Amino acid sequence: MSLELEVQDSQSEMSRRSLLKLLGGGILVAASIPDALAWALNQRGGQPIPQTISAWVHVAIDGKITVLTGKVEVGQNARTSLTQAVAEELRVSPNVITITMGDTDLVPYDMGTFGSRTTPTMVPQVRRAAAAAREAIIDLAAEKWGVNRNTLKAENGTVTGGPKSASYGEIAEGQPIDKPIDSGLSLTPNSEWKSLGQSLPKIGATDMVNGRHQYSSDLSRPGMLHGKVLRPPSFGAKLVSVDTSKADVMQGVKVVHDGDFVAVAAPTVRQAERALFAITAEWQQTPGPSSKDIFGLLRGTDSILDKVAPNGSKAHKATYTASYIAHVPLEPRAALAEWDGSKMTVSTGTQRPFGVRPEVANALGLPEKQVRVLVPDTGSGYGGKHSGDAAVEAARISKALKAPVKVVWTRVEEFTFAYFRPGGVDEISSAVTPEGKVVLWECDNYNSGSPGIEPPYAIPSPRTESHQSHSPLRQGSYRCLGATFNNFSRESHMDELAHSLGMDPLAFRLLNLPDDSHLKEVLGVVAAKFGWGKQKPSAGHGFGIACGVEKGGNIASAVEVAVDDQSKEVKVIRVVNAFQCGKIINPDHLKNQVEGAVIMGLGGALFEAIDFANGKILNAHLSRYRVPRYSDIPKMETFLIDRPDLESAGAGEAPILAIAPAIGNAIFNATKVRLRSMPMRMT
Repeated sequence: MSLELEVQDSQSEMSRRSLLKLLGGGILVAASIPDALAWALNQRGGQPIPQTISAWVHVAIDGKITVLTGKVEVGQNARTSLTQAVAEELRVSPNVITITMGDTDLVPYDMGTFGSRTTPTMVPQVRRAAAAAREAIIDLAAEKWGVNRNTLKAENGTVTGGPKSASYGEIAEGQPIDKPIDSGLSLTPNSEWKSLGQSLPKIGATDMVNGRHQYSSDLSRPGMLHGKVLRPPSFGAKLVSVDTSKADVMQGVKVVHDGDFVAVAAPTVRQAERALFAITAEWQQTPGPSSKDIFGLLRGTDSILDKVAPNGSKAHKATYTASYIAHVPLEPRAALAEWDGSKMTVSTGTQRPFGVRPEVANALGLPEKQVRVLVPDTGSGYGGKHSGDAAVEAARISKALKAPVKVVWTRVEEFTFAYFRPGGVDEISSAVTPEGKVVLWECDNYNSGSPGIEPPYAIPSPRTESHQSHSPLRQGSYRCLGATFNNFSRESHMDELAHSLGMDPLAFRLLNLPDDSHLKEVLGVVAAKFGWGKQKPSAGHGFGIACGVEKGGNIASAVEVAVDDQSKEVKVIRVVNAFQCGKIINPDHLKNQVEGAVIMGLGGALFEAIDFANGKILNAHLSRYRVPRYSDIPKMETFLIDRPDLESAGAGEAPILAIAPAIGNAIFNATKVRLRSMPMRMT
């Protein structure tokens, strides 16, 4: 059961004239966009898809440029790539550009920052808007000067033509223009890029390093109170009774009791914690399953619908499992809510500000126009911050007390009450000919979802099916969704088939991939850079290779592992990655995305698993939940394949796909033991 994404109306309450006043006058350009792009950005659940502006580019009198977008910055460097896109088409320095992100009162509606969609959808959108602004400025200059626009050139924030020259701001002064553009507007070709394609440093990096950046948990307001919420002792527990009398009499403490929602607020976090501890509550709890028997529960009694292997082929069947895991963002959920008597303003770290807005509105019984959500650049999400839990809690307390209230989840709350990556079961039946061609493929997934379940290999009529299960834990989106696990299962199974025939795993994959598959390209690069097939691993070491494709990104990883003969500890020694996602917007940041995803994938591959029983999380501390450490990071080489002939795809998710199966395949190469469960443990 994946977290369903809500789609809401995108109409902003702020008029364009009010927006211009806020930004200081100048040119406002409306950009109409292609139907497919409009759908991807603003699909509205059956309502007509607007073919009008989805973002604004504003050129102020002083030449400063403001871009508004519903996307948010959660560490993926979207702020930087969008800045480069605007700088490219407006022919200006990135230093004069400011990106306003995730403010539901100012920016156009956006479904959210997920699914690796910022690069393939928002980058071209703001490029078209910026190009439209450039052309509008040239038109205005030609009109003012009484010259043919074809004699004018826009560059470095200035329009020149013959003896005349003026800055964008001078030309735009007092001339607000709302001008739609068509989808055929010419954009700067790759061969002429000056900003795009370059490794522009991260926008705002200095403020994050020196502590000037204000995360949601850093925000403060005069008279602000710190909120704490009474949590149930186990999932599904019902509140029977509550006694808040001791907290009621504590100095500076205020108690909010609204049905099953019980919270306290105080001038300091310490006071709020003491008040919460003073509350006594009686709960009705129900027993639940444990992580030790979860896979049988998820799978249920269904079985694979086996087919008879074609004559002359060899059948193979295997079951793979993946544990529930936590997102472990560096910044836990946090929100600051302010009720002014008529409007609720919430600053919070979320990937979906326009999804959080109705959550808050519904909780308070308000129309959406009375809720504003702002998103400061956030300390990671990984798909775990689609919902607005802390925002709703802070807003409920704030409205009840008529005071600014900040709620910051503890690490234990983050581990316990946030949603998890779903646990899952994959059952695969296959058949392969003696020559190495896969002729039968059936995959049944239970609980963790269908993304990535379709094989990229040239297999005749593969059957894949995803089955819903009753999950005992709250579950939702995670980096690359269910594709991470489904790719682990498939690439492990492909390795098993190769070894059953005595074939090289790389050659086996290449044999079964379509001729036009981009995976052949990344596999070829990674094999050459790793030196695949040129030497055998030393004793106790193993080599493994795997690949995957998702959302337009193609990844291949080759690894070397060492397995200690006594302790059975697995150590990843070396990783070589090759990644291709079309034309590259920012090489350094793309490399960071790839390697960050690979390191994150190490956790799910070898360490991470939520331990639970009877509705309680048993390892809700970082001291008991193992994530990758500096000592776990292998020597890593990453090779980016730039394909200017292809449109850019996102890179926030696909690079995580190949590392887990590559490690599993390397462990088998070293030990002849096949591990089919994530995390993979030799003991």
